[in-house]
Amino acid sequence: MKFIIDNIFLIALALVSGGALLVPYLQQRGNKLSLLQATQMLNQGKVLVLDVRDTEQFAAGHLRDARNIPLKELPQRIGELDKLKARPVIVVCQTGTQANRAEASLKKAGFTEVYGLNGGIAAWQGQGLPLTTKEAK
Repeated sequence: MKFIIDNIFLIALALVSGGALLVPYLQQRGNKLSLLQATQMLNQGKVLVLDVRDTEQFAAGHLRDARNIPLKELPQRIGELDKLKARPVIVVCQTGTQANRAEASLKKAGFTEVYGLNGGIAAWQGQGLPLTTKEAK
């Protein structure tokens, strides 16, 4: 007991720093896919890749067979995806942060399997995975 009383500030500091390390994991919302999981889903086919970046970013490089609907246009254009509701959807943005809002919009519209790419295109490129610059579908 004396040890705890003598070192209360050190113990408190250890608890606070440990809690700070957990905050990013607790703040993640939605279903996230690792790069490996996303690659496996893409190789299996029957998945919709929705890129919510701006058209300029999309044109610079995107995942194979991705559809581009910028996040700001998604609420108005979500009807374009209605016939694809049965497919799993991988939402892609630049760093993985904007995918949360797109995931919420898609789930609200009735999509059941919606995932965000953890780390976005930046993580994809960081691992040297291929991008394409062909026209969007």
